[in-house]
Amino acid sequence: MHRQSGAMPALKSLHLKLPGPDDTSAAATRLAPHLRAGDCILLSGTLGAGKTHFVRALIQKRLSESGRWEDVPSPTYTLVQTYDDGKCEIWHADLYRLTDPTEIIELGLDEAFDTAITLIEWPDRLGDLAPKDALQISLALDEDSRTLTATWDDPRLQILAAKNE
Repeated sequence: MHRQSGAMPALKSLHLKLPGPDDTSAAATRLAPHLRAGDCILLSGTLGAGKTHFVRALIQKRLSESGRWEDVPSPTYTLVQTYDDGKCEIWHADLYRLTDPTEIIELGLDEAFDTAITLIEWPDRLGDLAPKDALQISLALDEDSRTLTATWDDPRLQILAAKNE
């Protein structure tokens, strides 16, 4: 979500109550078509909060728009899974097991920030390497649902809030 030079746009935010997994998927699929190479989503939340579920729905939506289908497993052990939706590469990274930000460079993730859509779980592991203009999504477990909190400054992402205004 590369920022143009000049005045900085106002930061936008959204809070959504997601009663079930289908609602989490719907939020992801609403966002998916608006992403392009160079966009980054940083997903935070505790274990089991729905980060991978969100990413899986987003990737599968992007793939289906190009007539493709692929299983989208969690990259917990592989650290990074890559996909090609026919428009650009999509990198899904789970950084939970990383202990040092220099491992990000070894994975090539720093270069992917410019050339691919990057979806990063456990972005706190990025340290100073986290893209400053990334869409930040936090998922929190409530008693019987999840709450999604998103912050962004790219006007293309207003689609997140459009259905909820």
